[in-house]
Amino acid sequence: MGMTMTQKILANHAGLEKVVAGQLINANLDMVLANDITGPVSIDEFENHGFDGVFNKEKISLVMDHFTPNKDIKSAEQCKKCRTFAKSFNITNFYDVGNMGIEHALLPEKGLVAPGELVIGADSHTCTYGALGAFSTGVGSTDVAAGMATGKAWFKVPSGIKFNISGKLNKYVSGKDVILHIIGMIGVDGALYKSMEFMGDGIKNLSMDDRLCVSNMAIEAGAKNGIFPVDELTKEYISGKVCRKITSNYPDDDAEYEKEYNIDLSTIKPTVAFPHLPENTHDIDEINGMEPIKINQVVIGSCTNGRLSDMKEAAEILNGKKIHEDVRGIIIPATQKIYKECIKLGYLDIFIDAGCVVSTPTCGPCLGGHMGILASGESCVATTNRNFVGRMGHVDSKVYLANPSVAAASAITGTISSPL
Repeated sequence: MGMTMTQKILANHAGLEKVVAGQLINANLDMVLANDITGPVSIDEFENHGFDGVFNKEKISLVMDHFTPNKDIKSAEQCKKCRTFAKSFNITNFYDVGNMGIEHALLPEKGLVAPGELVIGADSHTCTYGALGAFSTGVGSTDVAAGMATGKAWFKVPSGIKFNISGKLNKYVSGKDVILHIIGMIGVDGALYKSMEFMGDGIKNLSMDDRLCVSNMAIEAGAKNGIFPVDELTKEYISGKVCRKITSNYPDDDAEYEKEYNIDLSTIKPTVAFPHLPENTHDIDEINGMEPIKINQVVIGSCTNGRLSDMKEAAEILNGKKIHEDVRGIIIPATQKIYKECIKLGYLDIFIDAGCVVSTPTCGPCLGGHMGILASGESCVATTNRNFVGRMGHVDSKVYLANPSVAAASAITGTISSPL
């Protein structure tokens, strides 16, 4: 029996000709990632175990993105610990206030991940990089500590689920709707510890930003990772960013998958995940048949939907409009580069004139950290990736997950609304 894309990458990094689902392997790492929340825990474990050096100062990334600029004394101390560690070991890829970005948008932008590579990160949405044909997955802070010191990590090889993608997306439908549709179909545990592998002729109709979004939320279906094959669009995206040799992996013809699903992009409509799980999905036609759902806040940003194309979608909807008087609109470009492009393209003028606030890059509101905390009874439409109880603030608040067009349209009306 042949191997899946994921299994080929794991076999290559373990120095093995073949691996099978369930096999335990020790694999070499191409990048180890942590942020200002998980980094300090990893550093403590690194020191507690007596490690006195890192395996490769160029293959570790520390990104201060969750609570920066520091929101309080505790977050300041956390970032200070990361800064001290980075300076002690001369970590090349340390990103702080002024040059940071939301980690899962920043690393692809900087060319720090590439096709065929193996990446671990102390953040569950590290699976984002599968969009580039890499195996990337979230791990615990202790695993990151060991990875920073040894350049290796243990894995149980996952079995795979194959998604055959066909068709083309309609207007106001994006990768966010694709992955919400899939999660609504298979559930938040529908791919538990599996690799979600996306293939088919329809992939060419998904932009890199769409793919990054889809891979980002593979974890919301319980997956170990999500991954796309490398095609011309992938190579075009990494051109000028990645100068090292890359490896393109494709599944064997006889690769074994536990399940297969067929997804026709043309049938997917703008989709919203209602509280309090990403699987609780309703398409816009269903929502239009409901009583209006009033909202108090809209957040457009995050590692899922803070890229330039997301900003463009929001700007097109908000251009010349004003957001509802009862809605707080918060826009967060995912990196400094995206922020600057938004300035050049006039998006910031559009957002501010519409009555929104624009933040420097941060994960802040996505995890209920800062820059948009919800009070009891409040509701938010967000382009983030998770809507668990209390995710964005009070346990009695509600988060509805949507694409940037739906979020922007809802900001204008004050209720969850169609951009059509």
